[in-house]
Amino acid sequence: MSFADRISFDGPDENGSPARRLVGVSVGMVYLLFPVADIVTGAFTGAKAVWACLLLMTYVGAYVLVVASSPSRLSLGRFIYPLFALVSVLGVTAALAFGGAWLSLPVYTVVLYAFALRPAHALIGMVLSLLVVIGGGVLHRDSWDTIAVLAVQVVTLGVLFISVRNTRALSHRLRLAQDEVARLAATEERLRIARDLHDLLGHSLSLIVLKSELAGRLAEESPRARQEIADIESVARKALTEVREAVTGYRQRSLAEELDSARAVLAAAGVAADVRVAGGPPPAVLDELFGWSVREGVTNVVRHAHATRCEITVTVSESGAVLEIVDDGDGGGGPYAMGSGLRGLTERVTGANGTVTVGDHRLRVLVPAVEYA
Repeated sequence: MSFADRISFDGPDENGSPARRLVGVSVGMVYLLFPVADIVTGAFTGAKAVWACLLLMTYVGAYVLVVASSPSRLSLGRFIYPLFALVSVLGVTAALAFGGAWLSLPVYTVVLYAFALRPAHALIGMVLSLLVVIGGGVLHRDSWDTIAVLAVQVVTLGVLFISVRNTRALSHRLRLAQDEVARLAATEERLRIARDLHDLLGHSLSLIVLKSELAGRLAEESPRARQEIADIESVARKALTEVREAVTGYRQRSLAEELDSARAVLAAAGVAADVRVAGGPPPAVLDELFGWSVREGVTNVVRHAHATRCEITVTVSESGAVLEIVDDGDGGGGPYAMGSGLRGLTERVTGANGTVTVGDHRLRVLVPAVEYA
């Protein structure tokens, strides 16, 4: 695993806005007045003072840039990782080169570890920083009281901010889950309305049509009556058609909506989602079919796959339209067991003269272009 993979910035939603993070850092950095005092008061002189000043300014600048960056978007691009490494190296260098008040720099670095690294890696960084503080203090023969206080700060602040970061991450996931619950509730309500509309109005209008046909046959002696009854029958048939169209609209599952829903569902389940659409959106006739396919595939991934990453790819070309859902789970034999959901999906795809391929952690739906061109 690369260093970049170990950094898991969680974004402003979990760590607060850049402005809020900067305010917090500005308050916390008050303890850097002690290293500054070594330079200002003449405790460091000559080249040592110059190097100490440059080190401190570089450390603070790199630290502020990392904290102020937008983590989920990596606003500093590829520079975020060298800056992160620079902060770590400067913190260690200051502690080992100067000791004393400069032992506080690894404490600040631990806070950065807690917010930027995965918990296990942050704990490793905390232990290494603790060794640096103790080693730097012993090397420069600082008082054991000072070393003990800074060592306790490394441990307590590291554990505290790891807990804070985890709490915010859980809160963020909870909000995603709540949004998904609300969306599913709205979808279920739409389906309920569709069923009720079809059952009530559809039945009543169908009965009106039948009664109109019967009345038309009974009123053959009266042209005016036949005309009026025919009008009633025509209106009822039109209303019945409109009701069925409305119900179809309520029940339709848009591919774009399902892709957005898939991102939210996978994120709430802790699965990284990678959604790609190549060659433009699929034809309108496949929109609902692919929407059903996405929902069924993602449901299987969340319930059975035990995955950490899921790729959803929609490709439209001259030969046909393809939807693929692939995950990296270890769900034991693959999550795509042929249950009722996949059987129903297979029937839909087969009805469109397409094919469904099911394998270990892979679902592939293909509809040839000739079927929708």
